[in-house]
Amino acid sequence: MARRSQRQLHLPVPNGWGGRRTGAGRPPTPGRPRMDHDRRPNHDVRHPVLVTLRAAAHVPSLRSIALFAAIRDSIAVADDRVFRVLHFSVQQDYLHAIVEGDSHSALTSGIRSLVIRIALAVKRLTRVGKVWGDRYHARALTTPREVRHAIVYVLLNFRKHLRAPAGVDPRSSGPWFDGWAQPSRSAAGPPPTSQPRTWLAAKGWRRGGLIDPREAPSPARKISR
Repeated sequence: MARRSQRQLHLPVPNGWGGRRTGAGRPPTPGRPRMDHDRRPNHDVRHPVLVTLRAAAHVPSLRSIALFAAIRDSIAVADDRVFRVLHFSVQQDYLHAIVEGDSHSALTSGIRSLVIRIALAVKRLTRVGKVWGDRYHARALTTPREVRHAIVYVLLNFRKHLRAPAGVDPRSSGPWFDGWAQPSRSAAGPPPTSQPRTWLAAKGWRRGGLIDPREAPSPARKISR
């Protein structure tokens, strides 16, 4: 029997083959741009972190009495000695918070636990499916000015979203905040937030002066040095 010759066949490749193809992959979700999934930078324990969570489109207003109470109670039990929520506000479809973590793992696991705890609390009341529309956004605050701007942005955010008049937002940790320039009526009961341990969040931001409830929050992307 004759032995077959070993010869490699040449298959022509059409022009344009390989690489990214136009229209390939999952179509983009309409609406706001989604957060990318790049690896998060290592956390410097000296820096507080501004966190933003966006609710899915089908979730009712987070500012309703029942949902706000559930979110506030979830935040109140978030302190596990290595992770702390310092300030927060609840908007109709957003949650803003300033947090601290004593290590990178403490920060990431603390935020993750908070995200899950709030989602479960919202689901118990609304019976919705997915609560969050995207992964959380986190930004380190590295200077006293950044921290002060972030506190104004978080506690007075209802003035931007709801065009509310000057004052303390009842759907925030503002009623427990001790950094107002003008005396305000404190809330009843213990605060749902924790005391800061970083110098920036405890003392550094106060170099820029106490906060007037009439101040207008700047967009998060413009919080700068």
